[in-house]
Parts: sequence; C-alpha cells; structure tokens
Amino acid sequence: MKQPITFKEAVYDVVAKIPKGNVMTYKEVAIKIGKPNASRAVGTVLSKNFNPDIPCHRVIRADGKMGGYNRGGITSKRTILEEEGANI
Repeated sequence: MKQPITFKEAVYDVVAKIPKGNVMTYKEVAIKIGKPNASRAVGTVLSKNFNPDIPCHRVIRADGKMGGYNRGGITSKRTILEEEGANI
C-alpha cells in the first residue's frame, strides 16, 4: 500500500512540474495541493529546499514580487527567471 504524500512532498511535486519560463505563485501551489490557505507554509517548505531538481525559483509572490530565494537571494532569482524567459 502506498504511503500518503506529505505536505512537503506535495509542494515539491507541484513545483518540480513548473515548466522553464513559467512561474506560479505560492498561493497557486497551495491551491494545487488542496491547501488553499497554506501559501506561507509553501514558502517555508521552499525556503528549506536545496535540491536543484526542485526549481523553487519559479515560485513568486501573488503581488508579482520575487519573494525569497535561498540560493543567492532575490537578484539571483530574478536573473535565473529572466534567463529562462519568464515574463516577470
């Protein structure tokens, strides 16, 4: 029998599927995993992500601002998104 997926695994699963050049908001990720009021919790999970296979730089705030990024800060996050062709 398959074990239930954890909140962290659900967040990583959704974020891992964000295509290059696209972004989602923390709120959109929360909604996608069935926890619409968990935007901050999504941010907390992603702030602890150091797995390069989870493109957490593709998750931004609902107001269009970058939010945090634990691999070089907001400037690095913006640069990576621009290089990927994201319309930010």
